[in-house]
Amino acid sequence: MSKDWPLWEVFVRAKGGMSHRHVGSVHAPDAEIALRHARDTYTRRQEGVSLWVVPSAEITASDPSDDAAMFDPAEDKIYRHPTFYNIPDDVKHI
Repeated sequence: MSKDWPLWEVFVRAKGGMSHRHVGSVHAPDAEIALRHARDTYTRRQEGVSLWVVPSAEITASDPSDDAAMFDPAEDKIYRHPTFYNIPDDVKHI
């Protein structure tokens, strides 16, 4: 494996799972080979039903130290809170 190959983040959806979870990363020259490396590395025991690979360089994340600036504006929008709505009695699950 070449260290010049880009790093890819790997996400696996397990059998019976509802969403993909980050499980690690692989180095690969392109997406197709990244998928193969991810399959060989992270689903050897057939525990996955779906794989995602994403170039690490393409991921943008918020900084935990900026949590107030990023998430506090949601507090001003009461319509985002489920207590704002009247739920009909015949609706059992939300």
